[in-house]
Amino acid sequence: MELRQLEYFVAVAEERNFTRAAERVHISQSGVSAQIRRLEQELGAELFDRSARTVTLTVAGKAALEHARAALAAAGAVGQAVGEVTDLIRGRLALGMVIGCTLTPLFDALAAFHEAHPGVELSLLEDSSDRLADGVRTGALDLALVGAAAAAPGDLETHTIISERLVVAVPPGHPLARRHRVVLRDLTDHPVICMPPGTGLRAVLDQACAGQGLRPTIALQASAGDAIADLAARGLGVAVLSASMAAAHHDRLTARTIEDLETPGVLALIWAPTPGPAVRELVAHCRKAFGGGAGHR
Repeated sequence: MELRQLEYFVAVAEERNFTRAAERVHISQSGVSAQIRRLEQELGAELFDRSARTVTLTVAGKAALEHARAALAAAGAVGQAVGEVTDLIRGRLALGMVIGCTLTPLFDALAAFHEAHPGVELSLLEDSSDRLADGVRTGALDLALVGAAAAAPGDLETHTIISERLVVAVPPGHPLARRHRVVLRDLTDHPVICMPPGTGLRAVLDQACAGQGLRPTIALQASAGDAIADLAARGLGVAVLSASMAAAHHDRLTARTIEDLETPGVLALIWAPTPGPAVRELVAHCRKAFGGGAGHR
């Protein structure tokens, strides 16, 4: 009995189709069929009922399936354990980053990790914070940089990078620029430019407005802070940004903290509670690149 036979067996059982299983394990259908037949001969029982269009497990197949999965998991654990001991981390890491975020320390961390562990294949995608968090929960993503309101998801491990109050940013001649104190209700008198739903800053804004029964006019939305600032600088509305985002455009925009919006916008790394060695190593590189950040839970 070989591990590859168990892998093919599990693939056919889960796909319920020899063709799809062959595509999954990247060999021909005839190759899968031949190996399954050999496994059945060795076990002395048929594992699949092939009489219908959809392949189903026999009683013997059902009895074997969980043991086959366990054997494959154990074999994978052996490789991982050896990798940790010898520091030869290999495999794949799927990373997520909230749309519009261009923090170069994250890219520095990825570069340092790749140099130290070239055997790990990296992938990176952008999406909303909500969907990225769901991806980490389901295992589709190993690590993600997300935005959140007040705190990152409590069911995941987190390392807070930034925790900042929200501000309004307007051109120097704007009425809000002449005020020393700006509150959330002031936004209802002007068109607002902000992040789209699913982002941390938008969650902070929406929750605060709902708490006061306010419905500001969201005139324009953009995923990048620089784009929001550019639109506000052209007089198209009042930008709602984090303090550091607005500070990057201090030469053309005046920022005022929203006094009655105390919930901070948070940018944090998130990962599953029981990470593998590659994730732990990448988290270490991220902490170093971000200079420690605001804290870990």
